[in-house]
Formats: sequence, structure tokens, C-alpha cells
Amino acid sequence: MKLKQRVVLLAILLVIFIFTKVFLIDNLDTSAANREDQRAFQRMLAGLRVALDPRLEHTLQSPWEIAAQWVVPREVYPEDTPELGAVMHAMTTKKIIKADVGYKGTQLKALLILEGGQKVVFKPKRYARDYIVEGEPYAGYDRHNAEVAAFHLDRILGFRRAPLVVGRFVNLRTEIKPVATEQLLGTFMTVGNNTCFYGKCYYCRETEPACADGDIMEGSVTLWLPDVWPLQKHRHPWGRTYREGKLARWEYDESYCDAVKKTSPYDSGPRLLDIIDTAIFDYLIGNADRHHYESFQDDEGASMLILLDNAKSFGNPALDERSILAPLYQCCIIRVSTWNRLNYLKNGVLKSALKTAMSHDPISPVLSDPHLDALDQRLLSILATVKQCTDQFGPDVVLVEDRMTLSHL
Repeated sequence: MKLKQRVVLLAILLVIFIFTKVFLIDNLDTSAANREDQRAFQRMLAGLRVALDPRLEHTLQSPWEIAAQWVVPREVYPEDTPELGAVMHAMTTKKIIKADVGYKGTQLKALLILEGGQKVVFKPKRYARDYIVEGEPYAGYDRHNAEVAAFHLDRILGFRRAPLVVGRFVNLRTEIKPVATEQLLGTFMTVGNNTCFYGKCYYCRETEPACADGDIMEGSVTLWLPDVWPLQKHRHPWGRTYREGKLARWEYDESYCDAVKKTSPYDSGPRLLDIIDTAIFDYLIGNADRHHYESFQDDEGASMLILLDNAKSFGNPALDERSILAPLYQCCIIRVSTWNRLNYLKNGVLKSALKTAMSHDPISPVLSDPHLDALDQRLLSILATVKQCTDQFGPDVVLVEDRMTLSHL
């Protein structure tokens, strides 16, 4: 064989060797990632039941100190949380030492300080479990049980970006009024035999109070994030105008996502993938009201999108508001780990997992059966949407490796 032919043959063999090696390594890496996703899913299922147990073993720290140490830039609580039951037990039983009107916002809430100095946000019950909120997908009062259900869905999806939430019954006469500020106390009233309050907020009205059953009020408490992690508020790029007849750009511009990809912090880093994760989360719970979102301050797009204020959810199980998924179907990208987790949850697993996760909550049953059924149906819609994307662009474009440096420029 001539020298030139030998060189050509060697070059061809070298190319085949390199291609084969790269292909095998990529497949091995993908398989390893998929296996880890499967193991993480099994660990999640094994830890679904959270018994509210006051015991804290192997530590002298308070439950508040433990929860504060959990918070890092990319998660509110870790995957392995043996102390979760103790923290949530403290949230639902610790003595209330101060009660005030809630932080600024549109909906009624109260800010409580629990024994040990921990802040929690209390949202009162406004609706029965089977009440259907008609009208726009963001209509109605906040739903306290939606906050509880959304927290457990966050656990099941493996995001770990929602602050801890648990149900709690409070006696307004003996637990709240004696420690209430004058501002909050001034909003209390009696309606029939029931103690009520209307608080201070944009939509709070004396004519629309939240009322207890006698003195006992059902609600949810959300653990306040540590003050060492100040929050920064951002306008959601897929936010609604909330004005009749006026559409946001994303509602009529088919190339809107391309414009988003060119603006900070969506031009690089994890934020756009967080937006898409959140769209999936919000579609499952029926939350069309995420006009803004929070991250940690000065993060330059590196920290997570924190799943705060999920109470405009689970209003109407028959309403599947597809526009909530706009970030997904307009951008056509999704994290591989999110895609894997969604597939593990089909065939009724999601409904069963959420029902199990919420079974120990003090206000259980948290959701009515129609809402649980709706979750499984909405999951199928999400999977179908991703399939449409992969059919159009191919899985290599749509399925994005979590650890990849995402750049759109």
C-alpha cells in the first residue's frame, strides 16, 4: 500500500475512533445522569410521608436554626431532610408571640412571630375544598390550601425552591388578639358567632373579612426565608397586563422567546430554564398569576427563581389555562432532569404521590379529588407539548443538560 493511501486510511480510522469515543462517552454520561435522576426519584418517593414529630435528634439547634442553614443559592431545603417533620411541627404548634398585618401585597395575610423569633406568613381559609373559583384564571381570594399543596408538589418535582408551608389551626381570640398590633387588632370584628378580620392589603375590605368557625380559624403558615438572604423582585417576562383588551407582547409575538434570550439574565445561566420549570409548576397547579418573581439579591442570574406566593392556585380543576405554558412551547427547551421527573410521574403516580405527601398535614385533606385528577391530566398536556417540540427541533435541541452553561447569544 502506498504511503499516501496509508495516511488516508489512518486518518479515516482516527476520525472513526474519535467519533466512537465521543459518542460512547456522551451516552455513558447521559445514562449516568438518567440513572441518578431515577435514584433521586426513588429517594423522593421514599421520603414523601412527613410525620410532624417534635423530636430533633443529634443536634442542639432549634428547628429555626436548622431551616435557616438549609438555604443556599439553588435550593430552599436539601434533598435529604430528616428534620423536616420537626421543623414543620414547630411551625404548626409553637406559641405565637406577636401578630401583625401582612407584608405589602394584594391579598389578606397576617405576619406572625413564633416562639424563638421565627417569622411565618399566615393565610386564612376563604373557601371550602370543593368551591370552584369562576372567571379569569387569577380570580378570587388566595387559597391557603393551595400554598400547602404547592409546597409538596415542589418536593415531588425535585425543585426544592418553595419555602416550607404547613397547615395550622389558630384560635383568634386566645392566640392572636392578645398579641396583635393595634393595626391588625383594628381590623377584627364579629360576624354572627364568628370572629373575623380583614387586615391591611390592596384588596382588603371591611366588607370582605375572613371568618373563623367560632374562634378557630384554619389557615396555612409559610416559613419566612432568613434575613441573611434578602430577596430581589423581578418582572416576569411572560407576565400578563391584567387590562382587558391589552395583550402582552408574548401573547401575539411568536418570536418573543428569541427576544427574551437576548436580555439579561436570560441570555446566559440557569434563569431561563428556571422560568420554564416554573411554567410547568404553575400549569400543574393552575397558577396564572405569577406577574413577578423573586430571586436572591445581587445574584446576576445565578440563584434560583424562588417559588413564592402560590395561593392563586387550585381554583378550578376544570380550567386548564394553556397560556401558562407559553415559556415552554415558545422557547422549546426543558431541563433533562425535569423531563425525566415528569415522565416518572405519569400514569397516576403524580396524584398518588401528592396525596401521600399531604396526608400528614393538620388540615388534611388538603385538596379535593377533582384537583388531584386535574394534575394527572395537566401532566399529559405538558408531556405532549415537549413531544411537539422534540418532533419539530429534535431532542438534542430541546432537552438541555442541567449542568450545561446555557448561552443563547
